[in-house]
Amino acid sequence: MNAPLPSYRSLTQGLVVTLVLFAALVLRPGFAQAERPNILYFYVDDMGWGSIGPNGQAQRKANGQPYVRTPNLDELAAQGINFTRGYGCHVCSPARSSQQSGFHQGHTFADRNDPNNAKKAMRADDVLIGDALSAAGYATGYWGKWGYGGSKDQVDPVIDNVQTLPTSHGYQHVLAELHHVRAHTFFQPTLWHAPASSDAIGGIELVPNSLSAYRNMPNYPSMPALQNDVDYPKTAYCDDAYAFAALDFVRAQGRNYNQSGQPFFGLLAVQIPHAPFGEISSLPDWDQAYADDPQFKSLADQTRQWAAMVTRIDAHFGNILSALEDPNHDGDTSDSVAENTLVVFQSDNGGPSGSNRIELDANGGLRGTKGQIQEGGIRVPLVMRWPAKIRADSALKAGTHSKRVVDVTDLLPTFCDLAGAPIPLGIDGVSIAPTLLSEGHQRKREFIIHEASNGQSIIRGNHKLIQSKKSSLQLYDLEADRAETNDIAADHPEIVKELEALLLGERVTEPAGFANTYHRWTGSNGATTSNPNHWSDYAYTNAGITYLSDDGAPRLSWTALIENAEDESNTALADKDLEFLGLEIRGNQGKPTTQSLVLGPSVNLTGRNEIRVASNAMLTVNDGTVSSLRWIDIHAGGTLNGSGTIDATLYNHGTVAPSGTNQPNFKVLSDYHQSALATLRVALNGKGNSPLRVVGEATLSGTLAVDLIDSFQPSPGKTYSVLTAKKVSGEFSNPGNIVVAADGTRFTINYKDSAVVLLVN
Repeated sequence: MNAPLPSYRSLTQGLVVTLVLFAALVLRPGFAQAERPNILYFYVDDMGWGSIGPNGQAQRKANGQPYVRTPNLDELAAQGINFTRGYGCHVCSPARSSQQSGFHQGHTFADRNDPNNAKKAMRADDVLIGDALSAAGYATGYWGKWGYGGSKDQVDPVIDNVQTLPTSHGYQHVLAELHHVRAHTFFQPTLWHAPASSDAIGGIELVPNSLSAYRNMPNYPSMPALQNDVDYPKTAYCDDAYAFAALDFVRAQGRNYNQSGQPFFGLLAVQIPHAPFGEISSLPDWDQAYADDPQFKSLADQTRQWAAMVTRIDAHFGNILSALEDPNHDGDTSDSVAENTLVVFQSDNGGPSGSNRIELDANGGLRGTKGQIQEGGIRVPLVMRWPAKIRADSALKAGTHSKRVVDVTDLLPTFCDLAGAPIPLGIDGVSIAPTLLSEGHQRKREFIIHEASNGQSIIRGNHKLIQSKKSSLQLYDLEADRAETNDIAADHPEIVKELEALLLGERVTEPAGFANTYHRWTGSNGATTSNPNHWSDYAYTNAGITYLSDDGAPRLSWTALIENAEDESNTALADKDLEFLGLEIRGNQGKPTTQSLVLGPSVNLTGRNEIRVASNAMLTVNDGTVSSLRWIDIHAGGTLNGSGTIDATLYNHGTVAPSGTNQPNFKVLSDYHQSALATLRVALNGKGNSPLRVVGEATLSGTLAVDLIDSFQPSPGKTYSVLTAKKVSGEFSNPGNIVVAADGTRFTINYKDSAVVLLVN
């Protein structure tokens, strides 16, 4: 057994600052660093998909039916995009874990509402949103229900696990609740705050839950909190406190952005409209927003309380959005930072059962409720506004809706992409930054995964497969049957079989406490990868308790880094098939020493979510298969060479070089994308197939280079195919469409619909 090495996160974050510009240029070419947006993220608790105007409440108003009022969120949607197929999780704790880590429930440590999640959900190795954006130079803030790191005691709670705190993951300004059970009231006597005193454990300390600093202060709005009212309680309604803290941050950081250019990220994760509903009725004029609605008083108590909660937080959102327009709060909007601020609104899961669901149709006619695997439990409202990029004349038009499936795990990689920060390795989420920017290549997310108390599901395109604990497999067409009333499994057994295999492969049936683990290569030059002694062990421990450990050889639950930080080059030899969740190969970033992974004859390599070959690194294939359900990334300075099969989408930002003896070639079973800084280096010996055969589409840019091997001397006028594909788009940037081999042989590059052919001059 090997002692665990320094955390994967600490090793990864040490490179973030130097890689920020690289990520901006390579992962999303054309998006300049100076354009990094501010990001403001509103996150509510248990607010059903149908609870906002564009998802049904506006129609209810038009029909003369009772409806919930969300004027600020409705305006946000009118100015931005309403993603009608947004997804969260089924309940609170896994939703926040997936949001922060980018891993779905099959891979994240907190896949269910476990009272002990606060002690163990987030790990030091997990790279969360706060980690990524603070390392990229953002000012960061978090206010509201965090749910991890503290005890559930209402009086004198304590820190249970420092490594799972928001302050341990890059959040600098915090007012939060650290246990989701302690958040089952809106009147906690104390909340956790940062910055804190120098001796505070974890850099966070308790402060009174109070609005005393905001009473009778002309610079602060009195609506909706009515904090100046003599009847406002001494212990604040906590979401009022969270909203005022967020307002302070946005004003201060808006001014700082104008002065210094430093962008900010703020996440307001309120408890509204989670139960208990009745506590709001102890506040002064709690239902004032509905005073002019004659139907309101006839509704059930729970419905009225729930609606008042939603409208209350909507008003707080409006105050914070106004601060984007006028950070100085002087009535002059010339200092507005709204134009380059991405605002996101989302709920963690669907709405609960109860009268509000019936009387206000809060889940928008979807089947199921919070805690269930049906759409009513996991589909959530999701709105994004970014005036600089989402406009009336952009591809993603302001004021419209999109049917693109966007999962909560997609937010972390999207924010990283926009911030120019490296996306954490192996996560399940996929960045939608190219969609928001209306530029660049949007990578595909083939499916999303969810777990719940009554089963698991996989959604791919319009099809949703449910593996229920009480019935057989169910299949629904969500485009035709959003309410999941017509099970079509019997009509499509082949789809059921395929989706079931994918679902089970995502580890959704693992017991509580299962998660991916982080490992590093420790082998010397020439060591074999099948030997467990050549990898670091993994152990997640806290307060003398080991929650998770792994000291074996590579497996599909591993997120692994093969890195050379030494003065001499290192080669890892794969003597047996290798499987990972995510794998990165990386050379020394400060010295010209390389790290190679060489696959033995017919040895296969799998990175279920991804494989990365980074700078000063090389992956050599020896007639085996390199596969991923998603993609293989060759970064700038990285090289993929050899011969074999690539069963994934291949992104080339470095060098792809089919090489070897006999007939050197790569067969790519999906698509091939080559960026402007990349090189395709082909070896010609006059035999066999094209060096690069793409079953899908090939998108070309960058450079084509040619090597002549085996003493091959091409004859003038002869043609040689170097690339075939279902469709070829784009062109290499070789001047004059000429490529010259080392011996001086000149070729003219000719493009066809499905091939690239060289003509010998």
